[in-house]
Amino acid sequence: QVHLVESGGGLVPAGGSLRLSCVFSGDAFASYSMGWFRQGTGKKREFVAAISWNAFSTYYADSVKGRFNISRDNAANTVELRMNSLKPEDTAVYYCAADSHLASVVSAAKYWGQGTQVTVFS
Repeated sequence: QVHLVESGGGLVPAGGSLRLSCVFSGDAFASYSMGWFRQGTGKKREFVAAISWNAFSTYYADSVKGRFNISRDNAANTVELRMNSLKPEDTAVYYCAADSHLASVVSAAKYWGQGTQVTVFS
């Protein structure tokens, strides 16, 4: 059973940076595409970024392009989301997601973590 654990959330001023990390266990990490989603209070969960199993392909929501960067380390079974130039509207619970197909990660990932809170204050 795949298990995902996020970490790295916190309280940060607008313009600041955070690095989220997600540790994958329970299967062969390199067989999975990975993604990050977020859900603000009273909002629907939205896609943030995704990365293919070999890191050759990455995708970002328009709202975070140029500010966020997704990466992975297949030797360490981890995926990271580096967030720069944070804005108050980036405040949300951030979730790590995994699926064997990149298209599925973006649309309907099979596995999810519990989330980590990111709060950006102005």
